[in-house]
Amino acid sequence: MKILGISEGSHDAAWTLIEDGEILEAHHLERHTRIKNDKWLKMELLPWANTVIGHENRRRVNERRKEAGQALLAHGLDDWCGIDHEYNHYETHAWAGWSTSTFNDCDILCVDAIGERETAAVFEVRDKIFTKTWEMKYPQSLGLAYSAVTAALGYKPMEEEYIVMGLAAYGEPIVDFDYLLDINCHKGIHLPKGSPEDIAASIQVFYERQLLKLIDRYCKHKNLILMGGCALNCVANSKIKDKNIWIMPNPGDAGSSLGAAARHYGKKLNWKGPYLGTNIENEVDPREVARHLLDYGVCGIANGRAEFGPRALGNRSLLADPRRDISDTVNDIKRRQRFRPFAPAIVEEYSEQFFEGPMNEYMQFVAKAKHNYKSVTHVDGTARVQVVKPNTEGTLLREILEEWFELTRCPMLLNTSLNIKGEPMVDTWEQAESWERKYNVKVF
Repeated sequence: MKILGISEGSHDAAWTLIEDGEILEAHHLERHTRIKNDKWLKMELLPWANTVIGHENRRRVNERRKEAGQALLAHGLDDWCGIDHEYNHYETHAWAGWSTSTFNDCDILCVDAIGERETAAVFEVRDKIFTKTWEMKYPQSLGLAYSAVTAALGYKPMEEEYIVMGLAAYGEPIVDFDYLLDINCHKGIHLPKGSPEDIAASIQVFYERQLLKLIDRYCKHKNLILMGGCALNCVANSKIKDKNIWIMPNPGDAGSSLGAAARHYGKKLNWKGPYLGTNIENEVDPREVARHLLDYGVCGIANGRAEFGPRALGNRSLLADPRRDISDTVNDIKRRQRFRPFAPAIVEEYSEQFFEGPMNEYMQFVAKAKHNYKSVTHVDGTARVQVVKPNTEGTLLREILEEWFELTRCPMLLNTSLNIKGEPMVDTWEQAESWERKYNVKVF
């Protein structure tokens, strides 16, 4: 049976198609329509399936929206073909995490802005049985609190929280934001006095403190899965101690399309990695890429299947030579604020020589730099490291790094997404060629 899981209606719509435990494809709608965070799926883009499964209960969502004086969700895929079943918002978050993990028994903490009426939840999984052991109810919400501060600072809520996380490293936590749990942040907030950097540092510390409190109180198992959009906060994730942690590389609502399909399937999926989207089949010579980087310092990669998740992990990436003082150049190419940091991708064998602290394959933690490459080091001396293991499936990034090391004895490259600020990542080869012409950067 082919099961199509869908997520739409809030932001960043997506779909995932599975069959007999195999993930056949998974896509972000925005990559196809070129509209950032496009939220309503298009029938003509979706593959055929025996059944269509929704990521949340929209009747309950609309009940809450009506009580809050918000417009109802009236448009969606069911207008065209019907949705056969819907599961609850945090249930599909939890299944997206568990079905792709190596854990059998574990605790799952889901935190984001809002689901149906809940805004966070904890599940115990024992002998494959899921039990919800705790939940937070609207309007109390950690995610809405962070988003409200994001909006008040002039950034886009539900999209640019990661900018606030990066800005926090420049400030000091001078504001106690605990009061945000006692008000409805959905309606917006007025910021207290303080510089943007200090406000950002304050909301970051607030979230870290609340996250650790929830884990200490409700997540006793050694194995911990983090899901929901807040699981993208790699700085906070790095503060968690003494746990085996899994975060599916697409932990937000888009990833719940996979969670919806997995929940309906009811078993583990065969997770091989995040390269599940549009396929570009070109002959790319990793040594040619490395030589181009040596000569010019920067290039794009658009090859293989696109990443399912918000982070470029080698198939829709902009790569650069970290030995150069090149961060301003790359930020200018991407039309980003110059204070924003870049991540390093490093071969696994050298990761502990160059970094200290938590790190994995998916840029989900930050580690302290033990090197002098400023282009991949944030102002606080940390980096969101991507560890690239031998024989990594679905990407040429490992081979490119090996060729780069042969030429330079440097085991890492700067790795960021192949896009411009406010635009989706490049998806097709036609888009890659257009990007190359427009921004005068070679794309392989």
